[in-house]
Amino acid sequence: MLQQPLADRIRPLSFEDMVGDPKLFGKDGIFSKMLAAKHIPNMIFYGPSGTGKTTAANILANAAGKTLHKLNATSAGLADVKAVIAESTSLLGADGVLLYLDEMQYFNKKQQQSLLEYIENGRITLIASTTENPYFYIYPAIISRCAVFEFKPIGTQALKHAVRRATSIFKEETNREVHLTEDALSMIVSAAAGDARRAVGLFENIASVYEEITEETVRTFLPEVMGMSGFDKDGDGHYDLLSAFQKSIRGSDPDAALFYLAKLLAGGDLISVCRRLQVTASEDIGLAYPLAVSVVRSCVESARELGLPEARIPLANATILLATSPKSNSAESAIDAAMEAVSAGKGATFPRCLQNVHFDGDNSSQKGQDYKYPHIYPNHYIPQQYLPDDLKNAKFYTYGDNKTEQAAKAYWDKIKK
Repeated sequence: MLQQPLADRIRPLSFEDMVGDPKLFGKDGIFSKMLAAKHIPNMIFYGPSGTGKTTAANILANAAGKTLHKLNATSAGLADVKAVIAESTSLLGADGVLLYLDEMQYFNKKQQQSLLEYIENGRITLIASTTENPYFYIYPAIISRCAVFEFKPIGTQALKHAVRRATSIFKEETNREVHLTEDALSMIVSAAAGDARRAVGLFENIASVYEEITEETVRTFLPEVMGMSGFDKDGDGHYDLLSAFQKSIRGSDPDAALFYLAKLLAGGDLISVCRRLQVTASEDIGLAYPLAVSVVRSCVESARELGLPEARIPLANATILLATSPKSNSAESAIDAAMEAVSAGKGATFPRCLQNVHFDGDNSSQKGQDYKYPHIYPNHYIPQQYLPDDLKNAKFYTYGDNKTEQAAKAYWDKIKK
């Protein structure tokens, strides 16, 4: 008979015993206040693994007297949801079913839409759990009907408390004297990266083999690459790391940029780094140093051909180049402003001189295209209207305050005046 993992056996039965964000848990946390008010709304729990999402759903269901049904969207379908609905005992759901749908982001739009009817008529109380940003992955109509709560990675002291509690229970269950040093505890907590389940699981694995748990014994259960626990190429933590990488370059801090580059490469993520460097070259350096795009492209191609670990060298070159280059986001701002005008429905028609007019019929009220070919005029420039009438005076691009763009501005100011 398989034994239930220690992390599941020691799940807290009340919010007072949970570790994590005190705004959510604890005596004065929002969940305790919900129970006191006897009001359990539809909710979305958002956060990384091991932060208490499932435990919170269990406690809410038990305390509210509701039947808890758990489904995982990676394997469940609409038929499973309908089977849960069939068990609801009340049309209003006041004493009915609480559906805990884990990994909600794996339900497609149609599947998520099908839940709306049951949420609105009260047949179920929905708690959707996701490790991804719900505003990117969950249907807006469901979000608008739910309270969204973010579960943050658990802090160091709270994780230590959880592991000490696990140690005490493990000793009682096994009748073994296990000694955990403070340094070993710190190493376990560091490797867990805010994940209580991982911390307790790591302790259980070590304690099942060793009675004296030291840094050395903990290290035997850890990969050689430290600091990358929880590195998930599809998770929000990964995108946070990529964001820190780009923002450090944008902030002209080569040391920070290199540190985040090292963390990304330690996780083996070559492709995301290459993509982020290329977009950064255009988004944040842009016209202040246009050659950076070509240099970064060359470094990226070299890195992909070399592979890791040698790829780190051209990628470091690209990172330092971008971090120490002058910055301009004028191109990004300009295209975003132009796209806003398009989204607003402006410029449905454009000047006749720009149209591809080869023949005007006999019944046409306007003859000729009247396009002026700039190359036959001095300095290859002649004033004429290019934007549609409703955008005739619009300005999307503003020259950046860097040497390259200011030189271009001075040239065209001279020509156009």
